[in-house]
Amino acid sequence: MEPIDTQRIFSIRNTAQFEEVALAIFKYQYHQNGVYRKFCDFLGKSDRTVAQLVDVPFLPIEFFKSHHVVCGSTKPQAIFESSGTTQSQTSKHFVPDLSLYEQSFLNAFSLFYGPVEDYCILALLPSYLERQGSSLVYMVNNLVKRSNHPDSGFYLHNLEELHKKLSEVEQKGTKTLLIGVSFALLDLAEQFPMPLKNTIIMETGGMKGRRKELIREELHLILKKAFGVQTIHSEYGMTELLSQGYSHGNGIFQSPPWMKILIRDSEDPLSFQTEGKTGGINVIDLANLYSCSFIATQDLGKTLPYGSFEVLGRFDNSDIRGCNLMVL
Repeated sequence: MEPIDTQRIFSIRNTAQFEEVALAIFKYQYHQNGVYRKFCDFLGKSDRTVAQLVDVPFLPIEFFKSHHVVCGSTKPQAIFESSGTTQSQTSKHFVPDLSLYEQSFLNAFSLFYGPVEDYCILALLPSYLERQGSSLVYMVNNLVKRSNHPDSGFYLHNLEELHKKLSEVEQKGTKTLLIGVSFALLDLAEQFPMPLKNTIIMETGGMKGRRKELIREELHLILKKAFGVQTIHSEYGMTELLSQGYSHGNGIFQSPPWMKILIRDSEDPLSFQTEGKTGGINVIDLANLYSCSFIATQDLGKTLPYGSFEVLGRFDNSDIRGCNLMVL
């Protein structure tokens, strides 16, 4: 069974087109992804019984830690791996076609922020740079190169150098994006607070054990005060996805047209919540054509009007329902 034309994924313009492409991808992945098919069969679902989007089974994200979640046997061009301690098991996302990932993040960036060439991109991602296989580093490195700006680049722990660079681009009036992991942005805010008038600050989440966990509102309040900005932007992505949601402030995210958020009932993982009600975040990422496009994450959230959504935290292990479905 041949996969669908990838251009259909990135030319979606409405709900009807999304559902049509999503159902076609479900059929393809049911036949080509052995792990996903076994999971669907366990639930009594197949390409013959799934007729609408709400019928599609969502694979628990934990499968990426224990199984080889991929369609066919094509050798991967990249293996993205989640962060973790030496004792913990990490997720691995086998990516046979990197061009899909590149199309996804480039189209999404252009949709939410305009041409990447318009920006100087400064990346403060120490915990990601210190390990191999980060999908975030791959994305940001690609954006840095495509920005074609002489001041674009990565910073590890050299906060003083980053502070100097921020001062330079601010004086020039350069349109700048500072993208960073939360704990590193907090370090910068404490050591080198400064007013930023031409810079967008985007946090990617994660204290990675370096600092006490803060709720998003606390984090954003500290950063806004330190840098004199009205809003803090955010990126919602993960190793197991090839698409990202973006927030222009207040923790309210939007997805690109080929990505959709559904909220499952915390007590019944096979049913869904209505708009405004809290539950587990399920993601449909059509760019995940060669792995699995239908993923039940460990994040808590709710959907809001106009296709937006909010991320409220994470399930504790003791709160996850339906884990018996993962023992296949």
